[in-house]
Amino acid sequence: MAEYDFDIGVIGGGAAGLTVASGAAQLGVKTVLIERGPSLGGDCLHTGCVPSKTLIRTASVYHGMRRAACYGLPEVDLPPVDMGAVNRRIHEVIESIQEHDSEERFCGLGVKVLFGEARFEDDHVVDCSGKRLSARFWVLATGSAPAAPPIDGLADVDYLTNEDLFNLDRLPGSLAVIGGGPIGCEMAQAFARLGTRVTIVQRNCQLLPVEDEDMAEVVRAALMAEGVAVELCAATTGVRRVNGEIEVEFTRTGRSHTVRAEKLLVAAGRMPRVDGLGLENCGVELAGRGVKVDARLRTSRKHIFACGDVLGRYLFTHAAGYEGSIVLSNAVFRLPRKADYTWLPWCTYTDPELASVGMNEKRAVEAGVEYTVFEEPFADNDRARAEGCAEGKVKLVLDRREKPLGAQIAGPHAGELAGAWTTALNGGVGLSRMASMVMPYPTLAEINKRVAGRVLSPKLFSPKVRKTLSFLFDYKGRACTLD
Repeated sequence: MAEYDFDIGVIGGGAAGLTVASGAAQLGVKTVLIERGPSLGGDCLHTGCVPSKTLIRTASVYHGMRRAACYGLPEVDLPPVDMGAVNRRIHEVIESIQEHDSEERFCGLGVKVLFGEARFEDDHVVDCSGKRLSARFWVLATGSAPAAPPIDGLADVDYLTNEDLFNLDRLPGSLAVIGGGPIGCEMAQAFARLGTRVTIVQRNCQLLPVEDEDMAEVVRAALMAEGVAVELCAATTGVRRVNGEIEVEFTRTGRSHTVRAEKLLVAAGRMPRVDGLGLENCGVELAGRGVKVDARLRTSRKHIFACGDVLGRYLFTHAAGYEGSIVLSNAVFRLPRKADYTWLPWCTYTDPELASVGMNEKRAVEAGVEYTVFEEPFADNDRARAEGCAEGKVKLVLDRREKPLGAQIAGPHAGELAGAWTTALNGGVGLSRMASMVMPYPTLAEINKRVAGRVLSPKLFSPKVRKTLSFLFDYKGRACTLD
């Protein structure tokens, strides 16, 4: 049997790679972790989830101060935003979380941490910036990078992506955003709340196109109410510098239009990081834009696994962590565990938020599944009314036996509220149990109980039940004896 330097080697120090490396090392497996950047944590920590949600919170506070009169408070004359100070706080938050993802912590767990570019020489040997390393198993967890769409002139302008958006020293007066997905919508609203004039240019005729149109419409309406201009069905054809600004040209129904802004944010998707890995040297195949894997997350070389954004599937930190656990089961415990995304949740952190678990109507139609829909509006939730955030709704998608296929929430704290449905659907908790839960009043969480009750109400108050009860009571309302 060949001898290797390590039992398992992990390429990529983001959520997926850290999950595998920490788990393997704590189980006594000799582990090496290679990261191309200067520190561990991946895109989520440094340029993705953490900085964007910190900025969203800052923008929310500023927005609330500007709307003080809506809550019966005196109007406040606020000074302009100091973007340098905002970004300093963002980096303070990153640094505080970095301690958990530090090199020192992982070395303490027993992981050999190396920084450099990794390239396969064969299916067991990797070159890390001139140092050759061998491992019995390898894990690809190299993440993804912002995609640069093929737009004429884009390479000639100094555009922003999530990788440099959080280093601005000054709040731009205007911002054009190419892309109406989660990143585009979140950042458009955040910058608009801070005082930037924002325009979204979206090729699709709907924002957040993977979501149901009625749910995405809740987000679009909120953005436009806050002054964000939304250009839908707008195919960007060119970008150029004009008089110190960036001009974005797009076509719609055959006519050309333009938008000018001080800064341009490109948020048109992401691409798995596979270039330079030497995958041709180890026999690992690609599928579309990402690495090809089976249900156990094994590549075309069964001792090489892949997880996280590099798969090009579900580009979420929580999905990467889950996939890392699947790799641990298969590579370390040698248990044939398969990835199951049936109840994988996700959330777009606009205000209102939009969260989804399981199938929505679009996916049900694509799957050819017969379904029904039940809804509950936040307008009927007392806590939402009290907090001034009554827009949106909860939507349940049920199969023909009225078993939940999925739940979507467009409204305040939707991501948190979706946790109840994630737990229920994963645990097989029925709607009757959801409806019978006693929730504290007043809370937003009551809305989940209410929508479950909507499904059951027609059965409870049906003519059949009324007829049955008529045998127990006489017409004067007195109880009848049953002996």
